[in-house]
Amino acid sequence: MIWVVNLTNPRIYNRNKVSEQELKMIMENSSNRKEIKRKFALWARTSTLERTKEWYEKDNCRSQSEFIEKAILFYIGYLSSNENQEYLPEVITSTLKGIVKESENKTSRMLFKLAVELAVTMNVIASDSDIDKLTLEKLRGSCVKEVKSLNGSFSFNDALEWQRGE
Repeated sequence: MIWVVNLTNPRIYNRNKVSEQELKMIMENSSNRKEIKRKFALWARTSTLERTKEWYEKDNCRSQSEFIEKAILFYIGYLSSNENQEYLPEVITSTLKGIVKESENKTSRMLFKLAVELAVTMNVIASDSDIDKLTLEKLRGSCVKEVKSLNGSFSFNDALEWQRGE
């Protein structure tokens, strides 16, 4: 028995009850993705079928058949992957790449804003300071050591305590 699934109009037609002309019209009116589903016997352990009943709704599948079909397609993708690494579907990989790219963009924008604010702060302080180049270079070296000792976490309170010798 063959079932024709019209993806544009979600109805299922029994192939034996639809004329060739009706079938052709149904297939032409469907989207580009035309699927013919075929019914077949499935031999599986009772425990496997019970797990299918338990999990198909959790996976947002409308039926156990859809769940089994998704599992088969996933396993085929796993087998056909050329790498010996754990299989990740292309959708997951592209999603992760998108997340990383967006995170990179946000970090870059924040670093730019931080650099602008730091430049403003340094110019305000430099306009009111009378520090020679040698003293400035010594201060820079000391600051590098201090920031390293604090693992990069340096606050205004840390600078105040350091300047006061606390």
